[in-house]
Amino acid sequence: QVQLVESGGGWVQAGGSLRLSCAASGRTFSGYVVGWFRQAPGKEREFVAAISRTGNTFYADSVKGRFAISRDNAKNTVYLQMNSLKPEDTAVYSCAAKYTRYNAAFGITNHDYDYWGQGTQVTVSS
Repeated sequence: QVQLVESGGGWVQAGGSLRLSCAASGRTFSGYVVGWFRQAPGKEREFVAAISRTGNTFYADSVKGRFAISRDNAKNTVYLQMNSLKPEDTAVYSCAAKYTRYNAAFGITNHDYDYWGQGTQVTVSS
């Protein structure tokens, strides 16, 4: 079992930046692939970014070039740096994790992950 807690959400004006954190407890985080997802009001949850055990990254087209996912295994934490934020980035952001033996593996759908955090609200005003 691993528990995930997100932090760093808040309100920001368009063009601004936020850094979200996903802190894990219960297990060593290094063996897990981690993803960030978001859900806006009235919309389905969508994939944002993912990072493999070895730090390979993958992004949704909508955030590519603006967001960066990274991990610090010593701190059991994954980060999502969000720059050039737009009003359409407004959503609840959640991190998710799944243990894997494969260094290059990552997931981009809800079903690829076993553990989820509660989410943190990000609001971008125009």
